[in-house]
Amino acid sequence: MLIGAPIKERFNMKTAQIENNILIVKEREDENLDGRKGAIVKVLGCGLCGSDIVKLKHQLVKDGTVLGHEIVAKIIDIDSETSFKKGDVIVTSHHIPCGKCEYCKNGNVSMCRHFKQTNIRPGGFSELVFVSEEHLQNVAYLKPENLTNIEASFYEPLGCCIRAVKRANLKNNSTALVIGLGSIGILMAQALRAFGMNVVGCDLISSRVELLKNYGIEAFNVNEMCESIKADCVFMTSGSDKAIETALKYVRDGGKILVFSSTPNNFGYANNEIYYRELTVLGSYSPSPSDLKTSLDLLKNKEVKVSGLSTIYPLEKIQKAINDTVDNKIMKAYISIE
Repeated sequence: MLIGAPIKERFNMKTAQIENNILIVKEREDENLDGRKGAIVKVLGCGLCGSDIVKLKHQLVKDGTVLGHEIVAKIIDIDSETSFKKGDVIVTSHHIPCGKCEYCKNGNVSMCRHFKQTNIRPGGFSELVFVSEEHLQNVAYLKPENLTNIEASFYEPLGCCIRAVKRANLKNNSTALVIGLGSIGILMAQALRAFGMNVVGCDLISSRVELLKNYGIEAFNVNEMCESIKADCVFMTSGSDKAIETALKYVRDGGKILVFSSTPNNFGYANNEIYYRELTVLGSYSPSPSDLKTSLDLLKNKEVKVSGLSTIYPLEKIQKAINDTVDNKIMKAYISIE
């Protein structure tokens, strides 16, 4: 450092960090560009994803980790070749495929090793986040003016659902059954309808069944479903092992089961059911950049509606948001950091 050169002042920012398997709000050194291409954004809010809860519950990440990726944020500093500028409010995803490897070439972008290595830093449950130039070029968009910050925070999770719908590769007017009507199930059902499917949803919680009906989609309590329902494809958005039996019961012979959730005991689908009934069981994980673009379009055009799905919590109450989600007291938590 040159003698007499000004020293760049550093501040601390609040983050929700993992400590002994819960989230604790602590201060850490703030994010700065420090010569990096990209942007520093002020996080306005971040949705709580089921994957965040799984990582906590199964202790998949170390202490000090900052979770969160469903962000809506304002750019406060930027060095970029893109058209983004200071003051822009954006949405972005956290992973980016390379587009060149064998996984990407074969349509398995979420298996791309580069995809798994990219992320926003340190994580969305933080006052400030670094968004790389690669993010800005591939998966970031201006927040549409007709969407609230909370509505826009569904950009990435809806993108995951779009990915699943595309992977199922169903014919128009196919019958799709969504098992599990949490926030992802509600998104999945609406995405399927937007893609021209005949959609039915089911859940054990009556309030969730009624919520899907309010969106104009047929829904039933699992215990009251008609035996005659036979789906061309069952979308498994439930994290219950019991739901596997339900999927096998209501998928038609020759049909598909799209797995979109993990289950506690990691049970599988019966080999002989798959064999004798010629079933296809496939998984879907995370979205490609094109899926995310479709997601934003569906939200902007109100073809998928998310108003009223989220409950707002301040950053300081993030552990309560997690507990309430696990206890099914709420549908979806949105962590406000404004």
